[in-house]
Amino acid sequence: MARHYSSFDRRGWRWLLQRVTAAFLVVVLAFHFFLLHFVHHAADITFAGTRFRMSNLGYFATMWLFLVTATFHGVNGVYNALVNQGIAGTQKRVAQVVLVAAGALLVVQGTRVAVAMAGISI
Repeated sequence: MARHYSSFDRRGWRWLLQRVTAAFLVVVLAFHFFLLHFVHHAADITFAGTRFRMSNLGYFATMWLFLVTATFHGVNGVYNALVNQGIAGTQKRVAQVVLVAAGALLVVQGTRVAVAMAGISI
């Protein structure tokens, strides 16, 4: 019988954060779908409405945390999938650097968009 292998160390912080971010994402994604597909129907979403919602500090913080947790969850998941496929050495290091850089760029650009949508001037 094949032995189960996972790059996640169940005692490590990345394993715990993967589970915590998954739980957070399920809740926030449900909120997002409920608000933007049932309360405000997709056809009725406007720039002004988005700007109004983003001007609310609680909504802004929730959406920003959604961005950060989804980015971490995705980058961490892709990295561990690559490690599980057997990359090691230089390939592993390149994957780390590329994924961290891509994640950082995504968070920075997403934050810029969120701040602009909230009407915050920096």
